[in-house]
Amino acid sequence: MNKVVANADEAVKDIPENAVLMLGGFGLCGIPENCITALIKTGVKGLTCISNNAGVDDFGIGLMLQTKQVKKMISSYVGENAEFERQLLSGELEVDLVPQGTLAERIRAGGAGIPAFFTPTGYGTEVAEGKETREFNGKMYVMEQWLKADFSIVKAWKGDTMGNLIFKGTARNFNPMMATAGKITIAEVEELVEPGELDPNCIHVPGIYINRIFKGTDYKKRIEQRTISKD
Repeated sequence: MNKVVANADEAVKDIPENAVLMLGGFGLCGIPENCITALIKTGVKGLTCISNNAGVDDFGIGLMLQTKQVKKMISSYVGENAEFERQLLSGELEVDLVPQGTLAERIRAGGAGIPAFFTPTGYGTEVAEGKETREFNGKMYVMEQWLKADFSIVKAWKGDTMGNLIFKGTARNFNPMMATAGKITIAEVEELVEPGELDPNCIHVPGIYINRIFKGTDYKKRIEQRTISKD
């Protein structure tokens, strides 16, 4: 099976209206920016996006919010994105805010085939409203359900043509677990190599989870909040 596609446009061309997408990244780190640009060009709308956050106003998923392609965000953080906040407060965008650790575990559970699990996070708050709760060893827990997606879109540092992926530093973040939880997983990489060139002991995501892979271009290593000393 040939998993290599020419570019981001080819990788996302069949994503339909109203699809559920997982998009890797944390802040501006490890974002599949080539695929996001390609999605904007397709104009596909009604998307449900599962991502830790939505980038910033002019980068990442924030660009898709500007073009009104996203109908729902499932995420853990709104800050740093004024348009995200505006659409949330105005009711234009449906938002499911999930505690960050719970979001990570719901995605991991989706990839592992675990339909639900219990966590103490959120018990006694509005996070638990409408959810089953149960006591274990004298402590109350909330039942949370898995998250899965029609398409998972991730960004890696290196990959081979079989789909094996290596992430660099904190750009690993949500990417590996999202790669396991999509019906179709698309990976964009900074370096694409032949099989055998990656150290098997360093691979973070085995190629079995990847359906499409391509070498991205023009990556921007942005700093979300630059802070310098005032000497």
